[in-house]
Order: sequence, then structure tokens, then C-alpha cells
Amino acid sequence: MTSGLWDLVLKGVWVTIQLLVLSALLATAVAFVVGIARTHRLKFVRFLAGLYTEVFRGTSALVMIFWVFFVLPPAFGWQLVPLWAGTLALGLTYGAYGAEIVRGALAAVDPAQREGGIALSFTPAQRMRLILLPQAVPEMIPPFSNLLVELLKGTALVSIMGMGDLAFSGNLVRLALQESAEIYTYILIIYFVIAFLLTRIMRGLEKKLKAGVGKKPVPEPDLELKRAETTGVGGGGA
Repeated sequence: MTSGLWDLVLKGVWVTIQLLVLSALLATAVAFVVGIARTHRLKFVRFLAGLYTEVFRGTSALVMIFWVFFVLPPAFGWQLVPLWAGTLALGLTYGAYGAEIVRGALAAVDPAQREGGIALSFTPAQRMRLILLPQAVPEMIPPFSNLLVELLKGTALVSIMGMGDLAFSGNLVRLALQESAEIYTYILIIYFVIAFLLTRIMRGLEKKLKAGVGKKPVPEPDLELKRAETTGVGGGGA
């Protein structure tokens, strides 16, 4: 490829990263708000949060992008640029999946911790902020990491709006060179590299957060040694 075509691909990478960051921030905010609302003591609040989750989990992200970009703006008399339309559609959709991660992690906290907060006369907000979230957030990181990779792959859907993301730019280069195998191989590799870097970052974040609550993962060799000591396998004795 010529340098001009590579520049087009690199611009597509930058657009994809921008979309990923913005939609991930929105999805995270939605996930925590809706996920915490799913555990609210008021049934009406839980119902609204559950309704939101079911609606956005039960609809296609592709159709949601169409709806946000083509249907929603005329109803209000304004037009969204593709970047913000994609951010809104992806953030709301993947935020619904993230809400279930938050709800599940909060539900997994030992009930004794909640009871301890009540015994200390903490308000529900204080119990959530000081007791539940610090213990639940480290457990959210692995599923959030998977969801982030899924969101990265979902960013390719915005190419239907003519947005110059990585998928759209790659297709333009393919049309210019009339070469599919080489171009799409490059695009796959770029997506893989971004996803790999994301998982490394999230894994480092998970270790840091777990260390903060006394749950630092034990290195794999130590795990194997403890398993051998417990079962008597590999100890070398009769």
C-alpha cells in the first residue's frame, strides 16, 4: 500500500479508538447507574432499571444505530454527527449488558458485609460506597474486559453511517487496490492488537484493585504448589 492509503487506515484507527473510549465511558456510567438501581429497595426503581436492561439487551445494536442516526434526530428537529450517534447507540446498548455485571457483582458480596454496615448505622448510600462497591468492583473487571473487547468489535457497525472508522477506511482501501485478502488481513491484525492491549490493561487494573482489597491473585506456580501440597500429588514422597 502507498503511504496515502496507510494514512487513511491510521485515521480510521484513530476514529475507532475515539469511538471506543467515548462509548465505553458512557456504557460504564450507564452500567453502574442501572446496575445499582437493579438492587434498589424500591420495587418501582428496580422495575425501571430492569425494563431498560431488557429493552437494550433484546434489540440489535445495528438497528439501534440506525434508529439513533436516522429516526431519533428528525423527531426532535436536529441531526447527530456519526461519532455521537455511534457513541450514544453503542454506549446505551453495551451499558445494558454492563448493568447485569454490576448487579451480579453486588449480589455476590457476602451478606455479612451488608449486615456489618447496618450495624454501624451506615446509610444505604454509605454502605454502597464504603462496603459493597470496593469489594464488588474488582470482581467486575474480568467480565468488563470481555465486554470492552465486544464493544471494540461493535464499533465496526458505525461504518454503515459512512463514519470513517477502521472498518470503513479498510473497505475504501480495498476498493482502491481491488485487493481483499491483504487489506482485510491487516484490518483483522489491527483489531487483534487493540483488543490484546485492552485485555492487558484490564488485567493490570484487576490485579491492582484486588490488591487494594487484599485479594491479590496468587501467581500460577504458587497455585500449583498449593494444590500439590493439598492433594499430595507431585510431592515426591510415597
